[in-house]
Amino acid sequence: MTEDQISFLVALAIQSGEEILKIYAEPFEVLSKGDGSPVTVADEAAEKVILAGLSEVFPDIPVVAEESVEAGNLPDVGDRYFLVDPLDGTKEFLKKNGEFTVNIALVDQGRPVFGVVSAPALGEIFWGGSEGAFKGRIEAGDVVDIAPISVRQPPADGLSVLASRSHLSEETSALIERLNVAERVSVGSSLKLCWVAAGKADLYPRLAPTMQWDIAAGDAVVRAAGGCVVLADGGEEFVYRVPEGASKDDLRNPFFIAASSRELLPGFAPAA
Repeated sequence: MTEDQISFLVALAIQSGEEILKIYAEPFEVLSKGDGSPVTVADEAAEKVILAGLSEVFPDIPVVAEESVEAGNLPDVGDRYFLVDPLDGTKEFLKKNGEFTVNIALVDQGRPVFGVVSAPALGEIFWGGSEGAFKGRIEAGDVVDIAPISVRQPPADGLSVLASRSHLSEETSALIERLNVAERVSVGSSLKLCWVAAGKADLYPRLAPTMQWDIAAGDAVVRAAGGCVVLADGGEEFVYRVPEGASKDDLRNPFFIAASSRELLPGFAPAA
């Protein structure tokens, strides 16, 4: 991916976040999807901005976007496609705690090769790919204070483990109990992945349902920062696939763990 393309995707995430913040500041209607999860007009407004931008600059790359899939539009994508979650952490959006994100990822041959995660209410943005991982601050529509980020060496006194604020499962809690944990922090949306990438935490286990678009952009940032995202059952590398003729159910993720190092994972041998 070229520098211009990266700059465009970062700007696109910021632009869609600005649309979200317009709605965030006012009263808004909350609807329910078929699975009972909430959705707002902010999801739809942000996705509209992202889809328009991607079609203009990347017309030959298909896009799998959450609200489009919900509406029955899931294209056949092959090995290279964008994954878009226009508003990850809708429950955090509804609580108005700021812990929601915009997620745009490019997947190639099953791996997220680039991702950008914007947290518009917090004024933070993360991105990563082959050139490394970075964090910046959003100010008046621009990115300032850009700095490289990387995973950290785990502290000797115990791990900082992240858990979902709204979706903590019994299985996840049981796994955390097996670890040498000094600190357990709850935070919403794909910020958990970005915090591992930025060295704010060591481990994020997710033994509860997620979709590909929920994690692909943050996964790209974690990998670019030197970390890993692996299957909770066995520790194999997490791989993204959209089978030909897929339905929404085919985009559900297996349980996974994001970590600063494979050596932290209980029962998993380090990668060769």
